[in-house]
Amino acid sequence: MTEPRVYQNRIFTRHVFTLLLVLPVGVVAAQTNNSPQPGSSIYAELAKAPKKAVARRNPLATDPDAVAAGGKLFAQHCAECHGEMAEGGKKAPSLLADEVQQATPGTLFWLLTNGVVRRGMPVWSKLPEPQRWQLVSFIKSLTPQPPPNATGAQTPHP
Repeated sequence: MTEPRVYQNRIFTRHVFTLLLVLPVGVVAAQTNNSPQPGSSIYAELAKAPKKAVARRNPLATDPDAVAAGGKLFAQHCAECHGEMAEGGKKAPSLLADEVQQATPGTLFWLLTNGVVRRGMPVWSKLPEPQRWQLVSFIKSLTPQPPPNATGAQTPHP
């Protein structure tokens, strides 16, 4: 009677040991893949904006104060996830990426309004509409990241 119990204990110990070895590897693999990269599916959300939203124009596009006001709003509400310079991070993608910079103002406004809840982007529909347009003005004012040349170094300017 003690022999089956010893056998069961050995099997249990092996399962626990295997689990303790495999679990950290899975956690590390999941953590190293958290930072979204340009060209990844995270930017696919931009393509989901309805045609009517895509066509919307920013009513503050010519307002010289909109970019500065949007920058303040960005620092308050967005920088924690997107990075202080909108470079992206573990929680949210870069807003300097071509996919974002080439999106229409209406697309960005739609995304701000509706969020991407399943990916952690909050819905900002309660933020007054003018403030959302200020955020769009700020985002569109950002300078896109230049692509690295074939060696990975930045191309010097003549």
